[in-house]
Amino acid sequence: MRHFPKLLALGLAASFAFAPAMAQTPAPAPSTAATAPIAKPAVPAATPMTKAPAKAAPATKAERSAKSLDCSKQADAKALHGKERKKFRETCKKG
Repeated sequence: MRHFPKLLALGLAASFAFAPAMAQTPAPAPSTAATAPIAKPAVPAATPMTKAPAKAAPATKAERSAKSLDCSKQADAKALHGKERKKFRETCKKG
């Protein structure tokens, strides 16, 4: 038991002494030879007609944010929180 404080102090000193050696080194700089441009794949000549029809264009950002704010105000008025609030806002914004 007499040597325990000395061993503890020695262990702490060793951990502080070797900590910089254990630190992560920075990543090496990429070489110029490895940064060759990547070729894009060729686009097929004909696309199949099995694609789903395009969705309608989303509303402008101002319209979406106004709708979102309105739904948030309604949720506040109803004192909704958590999952109930999220569900209410989702249905409100869709409607």
